[in-house]
Amino acid sequence: MKGINQLTYGRTSVYNLNYCIIWGTKYRNKVLKGHVEAVFKQLIYDIAEEYGFKIAHVEIDKDDYVHLLVSAPPKLSVTNIVRWLKGITAYQLFRQCSELKTSYWKQKGRHLWASSYYVESIGAVNKQAVAKYIDDQRKKEQ
Repeated sequence: MKGINQLTYGRTSVYNLNYCIIWGTKYRNKVLKGHVEAVFKQLIYDIAEEYGFKIAHVEIDKDDYVHLLVSAPPKLSVTNIVRWLKGITAYQLFRQCSELKTSYWKQKGRHLWASSYYVESIGAVNKQAVAKYIDDQRKKEQ
């Protein structure tokens, strides 16, 4: 069987589900740098561990876009994964990063993330190509 080392064995299933997920900040504010970026990356790994999926690769593009390679079991929907990642990170970043107050000054009704996102399911063959693409996002800026 091709790519057998990439299979994940659950209690009732064997799977290899990988997603490329991309979303941006509201108004394309370039706030995902420095302290905010470090806190964000730690948060998404914590969220993934808590909800039972894995973040294989993460990179920030032009300080306003998030690129992720996520591996998840079949019981988790992509919609829920994105909802958890965007919702929890926005809440925690506003609490932990005072520098966001200059870009998102309203106390009520403020949103860190744009409402839309992009997701693509990828197979084992494309996983390395997508991982390289995500890892190269920061390099393209320089």
